[in-house]
Amino acid sequence: MKGIPPATVNRLPLYLRCLAECDTQTVSSERLADLAKVNSAKVRKDLSFLGSYGTRGVGYDVAHLTYQIERAMGLTKDWAVAIVGIGNLGSALAAYGGFSEKGFAVLGLFDSDPAKIGTSVGGRKVEALSKLEDAVKKRGLSIGVVTTPASAAQEVADRLTAAGITSILNFAPTVLHVPDGVSVRRVDLSTELQICSYYLNSVSAPT
Repeated sequence: MKGIPPATVNRLPLYLRCLAECDTQTVSSERLADLAKVNSAKVRKDLSFLGSYGTRGVGYDVAHLTYQIERAMGLTKDWAVAIVGIGNLGSALAAYGGFSEKGFAVLGLFDSDPAKIGTSVGGRKVEALSKLEDAVKKRGLSIGVVTTPASAAQEVADRLTAAGITSILNFAPTVLHVPDGVSVRRVDLSTELQICSYYLNSVSAPT
């Protein structure tokens, strides 16, 4: 993904989903733009970072473009995932079956609560957080998902990075501080709801 702007990286999964909806062998930049709700010039520029320029008058080969995006995003191989914090959200993610279809295998569930350790969620036993480092090495865990309360999230991030995890998806409502070379994606549901509130208020506000 080196050299690809972050904004483009954020749109690539969207293009991938749109390509999956195509029932033709080729797709024009205009059609892909319409499905993705962006302008066609942006689509062409984004795809040019992959070395894909399409064919004038024909468009892009759907299968080949799908492969190019998947390869650029590292989706041509499977990734092992650890979920830390098996509360309501962590349990829901652990039980979700759609990750495996996209090449993400949840191979570790961890929590520090004795009442949760040893229980089964989504067909996998919850392990003590103290076993995280050993599991990362033995199972090749490469992505850590943090679903703990904010107060515990930084400690969990520290343990993940110390164990060798370099990619973290953070659902905790706090900013994580990680070493250079570690990427963190933050999913803040309350922030997204606040943004929804803004647009609702904008529509309903008197002019």
